[in-house]
Amino acid sequence: MALLFLAQGWRPATGALAGGMLVALGTTLLAARMFRGDAISGPMAFWGLLLGTLLKWVLLVGGLIGLLGVWRLPPLAVITGFTAALLVHLAGLRFKD
Repeated sequence: MALLFLAQGWRPATGALAGGMLVALGTTLLAARMFRGDAISGPMAFWGLLLGTLLKWVLLVGGLIGLLGVWRLPPLAVITGFTAALLVHLAGLRFKD
């Protein structure tokens, strides 16, 4: 997405890249929360998933506020990069080993 927005300039390309990287960072945070340490019981795994998902979405919403409100990057580019990264993540969940 960032390469497509590069035709409009550096700020839109940076916005698309930052939106996508925000999703990648949030997913990394969730994975680090889920797969740390030894195997745990079912209820603990559930609460770890719940807390990790909550942390991910707090990071995503806070990051979007920062990208759009503080740095004032172009909204269309940020939201497009963000959405594309989420869709790629969801498509990757459909594949099994």
